[in-house]
Amino acid sequence: MFGVSATPVREAILDLVREGLVEVQRNKGFRVTDLSEEQLDEFAQVRLMLEVPTMGLVASLARDSAVAANLEGLRPGAEGIVRAAAASDLVRFIELDTEFHAHFLSLAGNSEVVRIVRDLRNRSRLYGLDAVARAGILGRNAEEHSEMIDLALSGDREKLEALVARHIGHVRNLWAGVADKS
Repeated sequence: MFGVSATPVREAILDLVREGLVEVQRNKGFRVTDLSEEQLDEFAQVRLMLEVPTMGLVASLARDSAVAANLEGLRPGAEGIVRAAAASDLVRFIELDTEFHAHFLSLAGNSEVVRIVRDLRNRSRLYGLDAVARAGILGRNAEEHSEMIDLALSGDREKLEALVARHIGHVRNLWAGVADKS
């Protein structure tokens, strides 16, 4: 239908298998991987361990004019996240949210933290997001991004770390709520 041969499609699916998003079913093909509440909670725990202190470190580094300029450069993305949330454009929300967090974390200078967090986000990215949008939580979550920038620029590491922990906590609470309804 799309004029694509089976080989690149199979290669793309195998990439998804390597990323843990799809699993092979013998003699049947592939299926989207189910995530347990425990797995999702573990992802959130790792994100808390990595993102909270790393984003706090960025607040400590914000005295540097280059870091401050990069933080200011995140504002259009933060505003885009709010617009995507208001429009319930979940795909755009995820794209912008992932880029915001990856760029923010990259300011600490540790590419491995960025890689690990991206991987965790990719593995859990859409799980329950529709429920968050329906519950009206997406907008509140989106607005926290501008506050993160403000706190980092003010050098308030402690408040930024508390906000990031709360921000990731929204995701944990969401996953628990979705899993309870499954």
